[in-house]
Amino acid sequence: MGTDYYNVLKVNRNATEEDLKKSYRRLAMKWHPDKNPGDVKKEAEAKFKKISEAYEVLSDPQKRAIYDQYGEEGLKASADGGGSTSTNGAAKQRFNPRNAEDVFAEFFGSSKPFENMGRAKSMRFQTEGAGTFGGFGGNENKFRSYNESIGTSSSQARKPPPVETKLPCSLEELYAGSTRKMKISRNVVKPNGQLGTESEILTIDIKPGWKKGTKITFPDKGNEQPNQLPADLVFVIDEKPHDLYTRESNDLLVHRKIDLVDALAGTTVNLKTLDGRDLVIKLTDVVTPGYELVIAKEGMPIVKENGRRGNLRIKFDVNFPKRLSSEQRHSIRKVLGGQHQQQ
Repeated sequence: MGTDYYNVLKVNRNATEEDLKKSYRRLAMKWHPDKNPGDVKKEAEAKFKKISEAYEVLSDPQKRAIYDQYGEEGLKASADGGGSTSTNGAAKQRFNPRNAEDVFAEFFGSSKPFENMGRAKSMRFQTEGAGTFGGFGGNENKFRSYNESIGTSSSQARKPPPVETKLPCSLEELYAGSTRKMKISRNVVKPNGQLGTESEILTIDIKPGWKKGTKITFPDKGNEQPNQLPADLVFVIDEKPHDLYTRESNDLLVHRKIDLVDALAGTTVNLKTLDGRDLVIKLTDVVTPGYELVIAKEGMPIVKENGRRGNLRIKFDVNFPKRLSSEQRHSIRKVLGGQHQQQ
């Protein structure tokens, strides 16, 4: 059956030109004889030769078409002695693989790319557009990638640690959900082995109820550098402080001060919810300092529990008067004393 060039390059039969380039770059850097001295050099030379041969065939549309139809034997069929041969009327061209080092040098622009493996530059990202409740207003931020240089003795491409950065979100965004578009700029390795810059817009769908610390991972969107797999890019949800609400897990907490007369006689509490509704809460119980009123299902959405929400908790602090007149004291004693006698 001959050699399976697709298997040699670790790609499927529908692989695009870009797929072939990425796979060849990774495998050629891994098995180059200069990277595999000593006992493994002969094995590396054989694999390196086969990888280059596979790339030469599959990256050429004419050779790939012949190979797909007739296989390696058909591709390499000799035309000597009998003219060109054919199967089903399709001519088969004689194929002599090029020197593997020549293929490598043409691809990377040099036969010695291991001498220039500098550290990748920092990535940059910025909000490209506002989500449901707005973005960062165009502020640009920088963060470092933690790509580590690979020594020349390494025989296999490594993957650096993920590149993490915080994504500040308002409670409104985390309550209702939001969409952020982030523009990133990162280093990429071009087919000739040189470093270049690439920009891309990533879309982040913030789900209702997400908490601080939730991670959104974009595989292989970190910086690239020769002989290294690209790092993953990770955005970590962070919560912006809110003027009214504090989040405690799935609950929302509100602190409210009321006067003593309201604490004793009752009052109404008006709140604006995170989704813009006006919430009117009648307070009929006698409120003591530290009293907490729980309003069910008015908290944050609970992720993966569709329709369920936490609670809204209102903690009260009673404002006691600093001074009372004699008449006020007498009135209070009269009212409270009367209630005590009735009890």
